[in-house]
Amino acid sequence: MADLAPVLLDATDLLDPPALNAPPAPSAAPATPVDPCTEAELSPDPGVPDAAARARALLARHPVVDGLNGLAWELRLRSGHELTPSRFDLDTGEGGVHTDIPRLRAGHVAAQFWSVSVPEVVTGDRAVSVTLEQVEFVHALIRAYPDALRLTLTADDMIEARRRGRVASLLAAGGGQCIDSSLGALRALFQLGVRRMALAEGRNTPWADAAADEPRAGGLTLFGEEVIREMNRIGMLVDLSGSSAATMRRAIAISKAPVVFSHSAARALTDHPANVPDDVLDRMAARGGVCMVTFEAEYVCPDGEGTATVRDVADHLDHVRAVAGPDHIGLGASYDTGGVGRPMGLEDTSGYPRLIAELVERGWPESDLAKLTWQNALRVMRDTEFTARATQHRRAPSTVTIGRLDG
Repeated sequence: MADLAPVLLDATDLLDPPALNAPPAPSAAPATPVDPCTEAELSPDPGVPDAAARARALLARHPVVDGLNGLAWELRLRSGHELTPSRFDLDTGEGGVHTDIPRLRAGHVAAQFWSVSVPEVVTGDRAVSVTLEQVEFVHALIRAYPDALRLTLTADDMIEARRRGRVASLLAAGGGQCIDSSLGALRALFQLGVRRMALAEGRNTPWADAAADEPRAGGLTLFGEEVIREMNRIGMLVDLSGSSAATMRRAIAISKAPVVFSHSAARALTDHPANVPDDVLDRMAARGGVCMVTFEAEYVCPDGEGTATVRDVADHLDHVRAVAGPDHIGLGASYDTGGVGRPMGLEDTSGYPRLIAELVERGWPESDLAKLTWQNALRVMRDTEFTARATQHRRAPSTVTIGRLDG
């Protein structure tokens, strides 16, 4: 773990040379990078009637921010949990997984939240140590492919990575067991680059209820509410995917920053316990949040079973857009996270243009598609950073314990 500190402390690590064919860096970068995706909107071109061609043209201007990818854990499983990303060939293609650099490029993925989650059966201090190993692995993965991946900590970093032709690489922890009910551990993960944490996935934590478990906390305990306040203070995104509906509602009420669903779908269409009810979509939107719709078949098939299609995913996107509005939707495909399969046509990270083409055919305006792929995720990052700056002026780091608050 000793090599993590210099990765984050040495700012020159973020200033790698431009990729081949990337535009040259200016001699003096502005204090706030200019987002190339908002310099000009892409207007419909009557000379390009084909939906697939329009989708590719739009994605070239407004590429994908994806909410969840489990590649790091899959690679560790394939290597016997050795922390050696150099054993894999992501540059020319890696079989047996959904993700590699050529397919990220083909899918127009410009920013990816890489999961540092661990299986929900791992708890206690072991969950903390395994999460730290995953953090180290993702840092090593980014260092192994400097011409393709770039460590990303802020919204401005996302813009700069895209400008340099790299995939902006953000770290995301799943399941609050990764901090073992310690706010100090939460802050340590943030210092190591983790910018999002799910409160509960698969199983309850001692302070938050999961959708797939028997409720114990009634949503959130007092300590769970303090976790959210501390996440707001440091600038870590609050992820409600996998949480129970009661946890979702209470977290939205407590959080001063917008919440996100990193990989969820609409419960009105598929009655999966981890999907988002309409009233929660309303509340989430009212507070500025984003629901990133997953591609997992069990979440998007009408009956939760069978083979999903691109149309099934588009149906969920249509519903979330209708209920929450176009400012509150995103994509969270959750490739390489297990599950029961991905829709036909969306089997790997090259498939995003097919989904955008489907939405083009359904009449989505290009302004809404730009929000879906890039703008909404960037905005929620900025809003979370703003909340953190404002909160740090009036709130010191919390040192309370779960025993003190929950007894």
